Amino acid sequence: MKIRYLGHSCFVLTESTGTTIVTDPYGAVGFRLPDVAADAVTVSHGHYDHNNVAAVRGRPVVFNKEGTYELGGVEVTAIKSYHDDERGKARGNNLIFKFRMDGLEICHMGDLGEECSSALIETLLPVHVLLIPVGGHYTIDAEQAKEYVDRIMPAIVIPMHYKTKGLNIDVDKVDEFTDLFDSEEVEEPEASEIELFRDDISEDSTKIIVMEREK
Repeated sequence: MKIRYLGHSCFVLTESTGTTIVTDPYGAVGFRLPDVAADAVTVSHGHYDHNNVAAVRGRPVVFNKEGTYELGGVEVTAIKSYHDDERGKARGNNLIFKFRMDGLEICHMGDLGEECSSALIETLLPVHVLLIPVGGHYTIDAEQAKEYVDRIMPAIVIPMHYKTKGLNIDVDKVDEFTDLFDSEEVEEPEASEIELFRDDISEDSTKIIVMEREK
């Protein structure tokens, strides 16, 4: 499968069969969403920087409710969580999405804001690839994200929802998250797309991949 990073919390996930899913397409965040088409779009919540479904070409199916779905051989599960640590009283609900693609379990945490709990962790497992917000202010921060990583123990972590050049949202830089790991655990490829195979997944270690935003 391939993972392409369009910035903020937006990724393009493509299975080897060609089924393509876009996560949390953004609106006016300071830079423009690249031209993209998909079979489906997932929306973690209704804020403008995550729900710009109209920008995605191809008449995609929209997943924005809790439940389990199937699309072109891809299993999709939407799990209710909270956008804050007050059970949604401050910012409402958030959907975490799990995808099973080419034998890999990918988890997109959306704008998760709630503290790490055993109940939520058990619901999410297993996870091979974790896409997690790290910028704080509106989501969990770097240290909270590190706790999720430590408890989920994915093979690959791709941080999202952090401060990058041009972004006009007040969040922290990714360094505050990556600095919590040993340097040999962190990779920063100069690429906006990576390809993963089941054989690439190590059960014994976690790798942090900071992807370059596609411009």
